[in-house]
Amino acid sequence: MSKAIAPHLPYLRRFARALAGTQAAGDAYVAATLEVLIEDPSLFDSSLDPRVALYRTFVGLWNSLDINLKANGPASAATTVDRKLESITPLPRQAFLLCAVEGFSAAEAAQILNVDVAKVDALIDLAGREIAAQVATDVLIIEDEPMIAMDLESIVEGLGHRVTGVARTHVEAVRAFDKQKPGLVLADIQLADGSSGLDAVNEMLASFAVPVIFITAYPDRLLTGERPEPAFLITKPYQPDTVKAIVSQALFFERRAHLRDRPQMRA
Repeated sequence: MSKAIAPHLPYLRRFARALAGTQAAGDAYVAATLEVLIEDPSLFDSSLDPRVALYRTFVGLWNSLDINLKANGPASAATTVDRKLESITPLPRQAFLLCAVEGFSAAEAAQILNVDVAKVDALIDLAGREIAAQVATDVLIIEDEPMIAMDLESIVEGLGHRVTGVARTHVEAVRAFDKQKPGLVLADIQLADGSSGLDAVNEMLASFAVPVIFITAYPDRLLTGERPEPAFLITKPYQPDTVKAIVSQALFFERRAHLRDRPQMRA
């Protein structure tokens, strides 16, 4: 068992820190988890993937007791992300971190939290709404299919954001961007007049750093080029819950790269 879980401990420490607010408190929960497993190895479900089983044991312990360790440093040392995490209710916070940060699928997160997948989806949706209440922003949608644009608009407005413009071409996108700088861009790659969403985004990012989520049926055009951070990718056809989760992730962690560090994307 020790060999099975050892490679996953650094990631569990990351997860624990995000939940507890400090590394000291998070490490205390990780240590308590290891002590529990030493005392009763049967708590480690060997029928599961080792990482899933380890996190499942940790979450079970986390939800059952409170070690009450405080940060070693002053409260002012807490990061913006720490403070935002603390304001999300406990179970949605766990589901959000498991999927958005730790990279578990909804099915794996369901095993860890001992709930069904529908419950995980509902928890992530709730986390997204709580995050949106903190980081509500203006959104520019670059999409040439009217029905898809309307659907995306409904999704982001349902999370509490405001759509400031919907553009169908490169020229329209840049014009809308210059008129009112958004806090997030959702962009297709292949636009109505044959122009490139990648080119439009590159032109925008030349003057203003903003998170970008590409929603496209042509992911290879993005993946084979050099893309700047922060850029996220959703492949069409998409699931609304996926869009909600990625929007929340992009805004929550405020991944804004400096202009001088941005490579250009190639269509």
